[in-house]
Amino acid sequence: MAQPKACSPTCPSFKCAKNSAYFRGRDNVWCRLAEEPCNVANCTYSMCFKRRLLPKGICGETVKRKTVEHDLDDDFPQVASIKLKGKALRKLGDQDFY
Repeated sequence: MAQPKACSPTCPSFKCAKNSAYFRGRDNVWCRLAEEPCNVANCTYSMCFKRRLLPKGICGETVKRKTVEHDLDDDFPQVASIKLKGKALRKLGDQDFY
């Protein structure tokens, strides 16, 4: 999975929203609306059952995710203790919450 691959209409997860795609031969999928071979990248009615169809017709299952680890201490600034007054202080007691 080095390169992301384009989605093809022969994929079992592919579906045409207008039900206008049909097989014509072994590997040729034809579009009844456009009267030409089905083009997933340019069709507005192409969809994926697994919700993996990305823009420009790229299959999301062939794309490798990039994960970045963040340190939680760097994301949040240091917050001083919260001082409570009135009813909140009586209900929660004399405690500092942060």
